[in-house]
Amino acid sequence: MSARPLVLVVSPGDETYRGYCLEQVAGEYDVVLLTGAEPSWEKPFIVDHAVADLSDHAALLAAGRALSERHDLAGVVTWDEWNLVPTARLARALGLSSTSVEVMRACRNKATTRTLFARHGVPSAASMKARTLLEAGLAMMTLGYPVVIKPAAFAGSIGVIRVDRPEELPAAFAFASAVASRSREDTGVLVEEYLDGPEFSVECVTHRGATTAVAVARKHLGPAPYFDETGHTVDATDPLRAQVAPAAAAAVKALGITDGVQHVELRLVDGRPRLIEVNARIGGDMIGHLVRLATGIDLPKVAADLACGREPDLTPSCSGAAGIRMLYPDASGILTARHVNQPFAAHTPWLRQIQWIREVGEQLLLPPDGDLFTARAGFYIVTGRNNAEVTERLATAADEITVATRRDR
Repeated sequence: MSARPLVLVVSPGDETYRGYCLEQVAGEYDVVLLTGAEPSWEKPFIVDHAVADLSDHAALLAAGRALSERHDLAGVVTWDEWNLVPTARLARALGLSSTSVEVMRACRNKATTRTLFARHGVPSAASMKARTLLEAGLAMMTLGYPVVIKPAAFAGSIGVIRVDRPEELPAAFAFASAVASRSREDTGVLVEEYLDGPEFSVECVTHRGATTAVAVARKHLGPAPYFDETGHTVDATDPLRAQVAPAAAAAVKALGITDGVQHVELRLVDGRPRLIEVNARIGGDMIGHLVRLATGIDLPKVAADLACGREPDLTPSCSGAAGIRMLYPDASGILTARHVNQPFAAHTPWLRQIQWIREVGEQLLLPPDGDLFTARAGFYIVTGRNNAEVTERLATAADEITVATRRDR
């Protein structure tokens, strides 16, 4: 019989992007899994599981209750954006500590987030909801060009587009609306002020109402008018952390979050932070892994600690930098080649990982026809002493990696 605490993980995600989360939690806790499919790669890291339709509240609750009857659960956690609200509901039903359902809904809905930011004086973007193209046009006249049109409740910058001229509005509104219609929470569309400046995320930990910014990720975006994230760099000594930490903490407080890990997105406009959104979970795109490589802080374990009522250890155990770059084709089409210069990879210790997620012969679709799930061929991760060295190494490695496509006829 294990003496380790038991934590319930809801929806572990896919192995490629979230495998490290489950592995790191399993290093400290016995893990019970609630998932939508029979476990495969997860098996070495779990002691029990239940399979349920996670989009069905009754089914998720029944499966969660069954697991709680078999095990003395200390807490419940998820890093899956789509299951933040269902996990909060489940925690409430099981009598386990969790951010409230209402707060999670506010984090998931960008319109509610903007309202709370305004109420609490958090600098953000002017925003108006639009149900029709006519309303979108009126919002653009009010806000002025350029604007950003986005689904009210989606993720991953999917369906987000910048509009610079009036004639671009109909296609852009249709693009965002098509994605918004797939949401289970809010099918609305927002028209927002465009925040012109570099974009960052602040990786935060909140414990008993006090928020600590443990790292800053500098974001790299693909070509306009879309907002696809093509890479991130994390430097343990980034001076930006002190500059943006107060705004990130204010945003977390405005939403009513008292415990958990947050991925807070913002832009610097004229040198001042303006908030985009607060994601009440570990950042995607391997950002949590970059944080660990750069600082030694283990965000998945921290998330489990908080869920189980433990005080997290936020002491850095190293000081360096790490970066990730996503591998996109130059144009949509059938993937014809994907390879890395093997002698270079074999003799380059700072190239920590190269991961292919698409096979030759598969179709890669860039926006507007596709999104991050259809466009990426893979990614690679490097480490270094600081942001400058990591950025240089990302560029060096890019010259040794090939991704080629041909048009699908």
